[in-house]
Amino acid sequence: MSKRALIVLASKGAEEMEIIITGDVLERGGIHVDYAGLDGVQPVDCARNARIVPSIAFDSAQHDAYDIVILPGGQPGSTTLAETPKVGALLKTQAGAGKWIGAICAAPIALLSHGIKAEMLTSHPSVKDQLVKGGYNYSEERVVVSGKVITSRGPGTAFEFALKIVELLEGAEKANSLIAPMLLKL
Repeated sequence: MSKRALIVLASKGAEEMEIIITGDVLERGGIHVDYAGLDGVQPVDCARNARIVPSIAFDSAQHDAYDIVILPGGQPGSTTLAETPKVGALLKTQAGAGKWIGAICAAPIALLSHGIKAEMLTSHPSVKDQLVKGGYNYSEERVVVSGKVITSRGPGTAFEFALKIVELLEGAEKANSLIAPMLLKL
């Protein structure tokens, strides 16, 4: 059975590179991706003015089982994810089931606000102090895996973030097989 990922899109201000690059690489790696809009399937106005149409409403997606739930960064998208109780409920369900959670850029603030534990994480530098004050051990690494939580720094690390997710869900051989065809230089 194919692995499944859910990328949660705030209604405004999600970082489009982190959404599209992550989703594209996961699909290339054989992981089906649903893009869930917090406000249904209405187009999402992203941080840099791109518009993305979610493939599923969050309210429907939250009842499905996913191997990983991914939160993209961007502002005010990350703040919205951090302040939305139903996002917290989904993350707690995911963590309780021992399944993966991913957060990139400023999105790890949602892990903090919803009480998702991780021994170590990383994020965009703009939210580092908030996460450290919240009790997380912080790393400057580009991608950090801690328990069942994977975090990454921002748009420029989206390929590495996505490849690490493919590695975790489908194996290193599968992840490595994607690098040359995409002409990535890591």
